[in-house]
Amino acid sequence: MQCQDLLVQGLSLGMILGGVMHFVCLMKSHAAYGRYADTSTSSVMVPVRLAWFLQELPALLLPLLLLLTTDGNHSIRKHLMLLTFCLHYFQRSCIYSLLTKGRPFAFNIMLSGMVFCSINGFLQAHYLLHCATYQNTWISDGRLLAGMGINIHSDHILQNLRKPVEISYKIPRGGLFEYVSAAKFFGEIVERLGYALATWSLPTCSFAFFTICFIGRRAYHHHRFYNEKFKDFPRSRRSLIPFIF
Repeated sequence: MQCQDLLVQGLSLGMILGGVMHFVCLMKSHAAYGRYADTSTSSVMVPVRLAWFLQELPALLLPLLLLLTTDGNHSIRKHLMLLTFCLHYFQRSCIYSLLTKGRPFAFNIMLSGMVFCSINGFLQAHYLLHCATYQNTWISDGRLLAGMGINIHSDHILQNLRKPVEISYKIPRGGLFEYVSAAKFFGEIVERLGYALATWSLPTCSFAFFTICFIGRRAYHHHRFYNEKFKDFPRSRRSLIPFIF
């Protein structure tokens, strides 16, 4: 397959626009899943474990399918970056989905997640396999070394701070939760920024931007939820960025 430059640029810019739209919409309302899901409506509800599995799975399967059906040799960097992307979505679709205990998803929320993951999975894989060009001296590139370090650190944060979602909410404590209400989101944003630095491309930067717009606002909502629900919530704790916001 040849590199489809216009398609890559169009999908990337569309993701940036989608991030802006989500940020604006979420200023007045919540994304209706998890603790903000309204299970009293007539919407078809999907069990949370099945919803997370089906929603995240396309972002794992499509890159693997493109990799298996693409002829030719690819640089180690391309394989490494694509493997990093796939590992994240393997964890989200095949591990996290088995551990979560949250509320059911509305079918339309799950479907929108599947569409996003399908588009993003294709975009990231197509760009890396068919469009990206890297020099053979990439291992000495400071951007990649910084990105790899951020990814490893964010993986450590997620592995140690990710807790099964409880029906009865409690104040999260320990690790980065002593500094921010949304430690898991902070780790995910750091991971996205590290991936964008490592690949240094419009598709990955647009993915990072969308993530910041979407879960950044959700982090603020989580922080407000804890402040309103718990009288003993630590007032020094921030929403998303330690000591800042």
